[in-house]
Amino acid sequence: MYVIVAGGGKIGANVTRSLLRLGNEVTLIEQKRDRFEALEDEFEHQVQRGDATELFVLERAGIARPPDVVLALTGDDEDNMIIGQIAREKFGVPKVIARVNDPRNQSHFDLLGISPTICATSSVMALVEHEVPEHDLIHLLELRGENLEIVEVQIDGDSPSAGHSIEALSLPEGSRLISVMRGGRAEIAVGSTVLEAGDQVLAILEPGKEDELRRVLLRR
Repeated sequence: MYVIVAGGGKIGANVTRSLLRLGNEVTLIEQKRDRFEALEDEFEHQVQRGDATELFVLERAGIARPPDVVLALTGDDEDNMIIGQIAREKFGVPKVIARVNDPRNQSHFDLLGISPTICATSSVMALVEHEVPEHDLIHLLELRGENLEIVEVQIDGDSPSAGHSIEALSLPEGSRLISVMRGGRAEIAVGSTVLEAGDQVLAILEPGKEDELRRVLLRR
């Protein structure tokens, strides 16, 4: 693949390193002089200095080819949105992946149709919630392009679904249980699977169906 990486911070540099190790062609763009010079020592001609929100910088990096993937990984969400828009709309890049630094800006990326996105803060919070028992429904993954999300639900002794098979539950339209973790072992959820207290259930559903799913499985 040919990949353009915008942003030479730790994430951008590590991704570039990994891509090159796998035999891909990469151009890394970094704006700050001191950071660029440090990267140039390692990556030589594969790193260019400039502002990746400017057309001539992207064109110099070869975006008109176009690349297979553009990674907008700067520390500025506005820059990442601009880079993503230019790559998709002006140059028809087939795959754009953008970094979201502040989860509050996720909706702006969604409105612009920039997907998929990665957000370290949201990922860390999902892991934290996973370890906190009072969180009965945890968002694990958003599939924005497919308008779906994956959540985890903890079944306890008071849950109305405990002791019932999946096929006997009136699950909300647009949702499906996909796996059940019990005693440290996971199994694919099928209609005859009976839920028990202590089960950790993965479900895939349309956004906005969480409360309906919670009522069926947990009645809270």
